[in-house]
Amino acid sequence: MAYRVTLIPGDGVGPEVTEAARRVLEATGVRFDWEILQVGGVAEKMSGALLPDAVLTSIRRNRVALKGPVTTPVGSGFRSVNVALRQALELYACLRPCRTYPGVPSRYENVDIVVVRENMEDLYRGIEFERGHPETVKLAQVIAETRGQSISPDTGISIKAISEAGSRRIVRFAFDYARGYKRKKVTAVHKANIMKFSDGLFLAVAREVAREYPDIQFEDRLVDNMCMQLVQRPQQFDVIVTTNLYGDLLSDLCAGLVGGLGLAPGVNIGNGVAVFEATHGSAPKYAGQNKVNPMALMLSCVLMLRHLGERENADRLEKAIATVIAEGKCVTYDLKPGSPETAVGTSQVADAVIERLLVGID
Repeated sequence: MAYRVTLIPGDGVGPEVTEAARRVLEATGVRFDWEILQVGGVAEKMSGALLPDAVLTSIRRNRVALKGPVTTPVGSGFRSVNVALRQALELYACLRPCRTYPGVPSRYENVDIVVVRENMEDLYRGIEFERGHPETVKLAQVIAETRGQSISPDTGISIKAISEAGSRRIVRFAFDYARGYKRKKVTAVHKANIMKFSDGLFLAVAREVAREYPDIQFEDRLVDNMCMQLVQRPQQFDVIVTTNLYGDLLSDLCAGLVGGLGLAPGVNIGNGVAVFEATHGSAPKYAGQNKVNPMALMLSCVLMLRHLGERENADRLEKAIATVIAEGKCVTYDLKPGSPETAVGTSQVADAVIERLLVGID
């Protein structure tokens, strides 16, 4: 039987890393029936829509998608297609494992952290008021009348919305993940000492949910202190659960601890639907150069295989990737900081991983 999977190549370096990931997936011997669709600027040129309904229909039908990176304009233009996709499918949990592999240039060893990020709420929900617009002025007036605090008329406003239901759902997801994968500790990250009615609510719910899991250790950390602790001694952390914005920042920080975004996989999960993707962006300046590291998306494929129940093949693929990294011969420039001239390209990394998979089969 072949698994029907929605495949979204993305843009920038997306098509290159997606093709590399597709090739190594098929080399495991697992059969896939790919339904290839586009989002973002590519889709807009083809159909006039950044996120076509056909994409959402396909993912809902197949329940699993593999997505390459998609460009998000900075400061202007359309809002993130990635965020829109998560919200449209209610992919409320973002799972980002970060672990060290032998052979990766890194300041740390024995790091194995999983960041669980809430995807639907917080500042990323997109409730924003542009500077100078009438509704922004009206909101500032309401705040002045109800809170006695004045807001300058040249201010843009974003709303930080944290709900009890959303907090409970993501914290319970983190504890269920910890229990299912035999993790020992969950750390809730917040800024409840300052934002008492948003982060404070998240923390109160986290403490309540933690009591339902007496077999798993629980602690909480202020986000600023958490950043310092991660840099000083990341090995003390196991599963981290946090709100949307902090989760975005901390997952990139954790990726930096283990060698960078080129080795940072991810998946966005909802009720019965999962979209697997790399954590890194589309890096359009490298598009078409066969240069960037495809291992983040390959490691996302490891997560996808486990999600599909193909645990043995997932372990085989992860072992093949780890072997290529440890050998250090067929890796991209980011894994060869001292001798980038000896690095190989995106497709050559895929060739090396496939070779390791086939040797393992033999």
